[in-house]
Amino acid sequence: MKQVDTLISARWVLTVEDNQPLEHHSVAIHEGKIVDILPSSTAHDQYTAKEHHQLNDHMLMPGFVNLHGHAPMTLFRGLADDLPLMTWLNDHIWPAEGQCMSPDFVADGTELAAAEMIRSGTTAYCDHYFFCESSAETADRLGLRARFYPCTLEFPTPHGSCASDYLKKNEALFKRYESNSLISVGFGPHAPYTVNDDSFREMVQMAKGLGASIQIHLHETAHEVNESLEKFKKRPSERLAELGVFDCAPFQAVHVTQVEDVDIELFKAHNVFVVHCPESNLKLASGFCPVDRLQKAGVSVCLGTDGAASNNDLDMLGEMRTAAMLAKAVGNNAEALPAFEAIKMATLTGARALGLEDKIGSIKAGKEADLIAIDFSQIESQPLYDPVSHLVYCTTADKVSHTWIQGNLKMANRVLTDIDSEALKAKVSNWRSKVLNRA
Repeated sequence: MKQVDTLISARWVLTVEDNQPLEHHSVAIHEGKIVDILPSSTAHDQYTAKEHHQLNDHMLMPGFVNLHGHAPMTLFRGLADDLPLMTWLNDHIWPAEGQCMSPDFVADGTELAAAEMIRSGTTAYCDHYFFCESSAETADRLGLRARFYPCTLEFPTPHGSCASDYLKKNEALFKRYESNSLISVGFGPHAPYTVNDDSFREMVQMAKGLGASIQIHLHETAHEVNESLEKFKKRPSERLAELGVFDCAPFQAVHVTQVEDVDIELFKAHNVFVVHCPESNLKLASGFCPVDRLQKAGVSVCLGTDGAASNNDLDMLGEMRTAAMLAKAVGNNAEALPAFEAIKMATLTGARALGLEDKIGSIKAGKEADLIAIDFSQIESQPLYDPVSHLVYCTTADKVSHTWIQGNLKMANRVLTDIDSEALKAKVSNWRSKVLNRA
């Protein structure tokens, strides 16, 4: 028999390589990688494991890939609700950040976000914020898989003085984590309306030289598009394409609620990945991403939660359900974004958007063991006819029982292994007082 580190035997294994789960199968893991997927009836004849998890009522599947968020902003959860985007940003969020943002704020907010994501099944995430060196140190310490997109703007913040300053810090962070197996760095211009042409050109030159990707909020609101047409006589997508921003692959366009044929043609021509954040878009009344229309045109769409300040959670299961139902209503088609396609959007397509499809996003021998287990034993999951449909339409975050990243167990039976929940809650309470007492 072969010795492995971990053997997980589950009622179902959803590989995402196939659209139907394997029944009564086991996954063998060694040195952080998946070495075999085989029937549970023969697993113990072939492997002996240091750890064996017998999950008789569970579905084992790849962890979720959350393509867009602002992890430290979890400390602003519920701070300014029921407001339009620009009022929310200009009158509430940016002033609060001006008073509170610091490396310590970012580190503690990242830890809070990490705990929530692990508990809701996210094993890889993208973070678009400031002081990303602090976020990256926290994620690295906790053994998380993350891609950081440090925010670039033209105006000063506690993190930097101008676009060139942000970009220099971004370049240094990229080089710092270039050889890290879990942490990577791209470039994160905030939006077309907060970055000028010269800064975009400087960024493109840096990104191409480093082989780095770019993520940006794009076509998020009608106001953004109209402002671009007035100022540049071009839609934001046309402007960015002409500046070469789309050529820094894999490029990720976040939100994309305002879409015309010209945008879709540009996205397809440049292999742009659209990052759909349905719950944030709904809450801020930004518009509707036409997922069915984009997919039928050959544009890849993946999934993100956005930040907890505008969602108000980091729950990819909830995001998946909202995305599936919203696609049907927007497309006026009950067959739009079926359950398995929603799961794929939240896993393998997300991995492709990061250029990591050879490592994560599905359960396959040779890939890294970023896995989660979903408990279908509870009363809310009964009766169960189709576990794939069940996962999307009636499963909630509290049904995630186990989480592994690179084969390391991060949560077992809902208990975090590397994060002290009580100490974390104490830090969060302290930040709440500081936010409330800000000038």
